Amino acid sequence: MNEMVPGDPGRHAWREALIRRAIVEARDGGGPIATAVCHPCDATALVAAAEAAEQGLISPILVGPEAKLRRAASDAGIDLSPFRIVATQHSHESADRAVALIRSGEAQLLMKGSLHTDEMMHAVMEPVTGLRTERRVSHVYLHSAPAYPRPLLVTDAAINIAPTLMEKRDIIQNAIDLAHVLGIDAPRVAILSAVETVSPKLQSTLDAAALCKMSDRGQITGGVLDGPLAFDNAINPEAAAEKGLVSPVAGRADILVAPDLVAGNILAKLLIYMAGADAAGVVIGARAPIILTSRADSRDTRIASCAVAVLMCRDIQATASRAVV
Repeated sequence: MNEMVPGDPGRHAWREALIRRAIVEARDGGGPIATAVCHPCDATALVAAAEAAEQGLISPILVGPEAKLRRAASDAGIDLSPFRIVATQHSHESADRAVALIRSGEAQLLMKGSLHTDEMMHAVMEPVTGLRTERRVSHVYLHSAPAYPRPLLVTDAAINIAPTLMEKRDIIQNAIDLAHVLGIDAPRVAILSAVETVSPKLQSTLDAAALCKMSDRGQITGGVLDGPLAFDNAINPEAAAEKGLVSPVAGRADILVAPDLVAGNILAKLLIYMAGADAAGVVIGARAPIILTSRADSRDTRIASCAVAVLMCRDIQATASRAVV
């Protein structure tokens, strides 16, 4: 991804380029990606799916109670005739059926509708019928903030409440893999804490030090890690220099790894609501990328989130094709 000039009114260019690239890859790969939209039973959720379909990114399969779907479509002024409907009785069944569509190969992406995230993720994480892999599932936000010269990935702000050391290893690897898909070949990963020194009183600093050594030993690959780093030292070169930090990551991170979900969620939402950052988000580590959208998300955020998932899906398909050859 191209770097951006801080404060440049053209800072949205990264998002527009991301969406254009996803549309091209969807088209060249055979068309929009079949997407199981789980229980989109309000106008907001249906509009998100319909707008992504209009952009040529996804081909929605609407999974939910048909009467509720049609009422929501009427409220939103959406014509459901282009879309396949898989009728269910309730949200729990919607989650199970949407996951089953992924397992059967009828859909390649999963998109959250109007049910609670926990309910959908419960179906995703079922040991036998779900979408689990050997990798821990995690969420990554992709931000573009006016005061930062490049896109910034923040993880995990939505799935893992208090991740263990090994779970943090997977969270980092997931974010690095996504960065590669987005064109960041060797992402700089800052493992955050309140301080930049290791202290036995702060578990997050011990985890950061261990994760950096795991990277040295090849247990985390594809990125450059440093930590612990305080937030200012991770993203501000002057702050890093003031502390005397000599690091390829400090002051210019591509990925910020939060110590827990609370810290990650606060950081991600501060970037959006107080720093004016653009955003997109996706869940990684399952058998298919998962698009999480919320009522508060803007149209552009929903479209960008779908675009990220489409790019991931095409990368997975390309990797599988190379493996067969």
